Amino acid sequence: MPHLIIEYSDNIESAMDLDGLMLKLRDCAVASGVFPLGGIRIRGERRDRYLVADGDPDNAYIHLMARIGHGRDLETRRAVAKDLFTTLCDHVEAMFEHRGLGLSFELVEIEPETSFKKNNLHERIKGGP
Repeated sequence: MPHLIIEYSDNIESAMDLDGLMLKLRDCAVASGVFPLGGIRIRGERRDRYLVADGDPDNAYIHLMARIGHGRDLETRRAVAKDLFTTLCDHVEAMFEHRGLGLSFELVEIEPETSFKKNNLHERIKGGP
């Protein structure tokens, strides 16, 4: 973990450099020291149908959700959340200054009793089988 989901309105796709944002978010998550590289998943979800504020077609949004494993204390969750949101804001700062843009972030803890995983990425990254 974490799984980072970037949901965004399609009217900003060409201007937002989604690949660059995903790399920055990955680096931020690793730099936190909280998440192992092999557990990080980041995906972009473009939305083609949306209504933002007054309906002006130039209005846009980005919502970043971080789904993390259960058990980290509030101070750790807050620090990680702040760093990830700051990374998002910094990445789209120029766009934010030139158009209507709503940015939001949510961190969600996944309940271990209902979460199942199968993963060989940790070993592969370390050079195992």
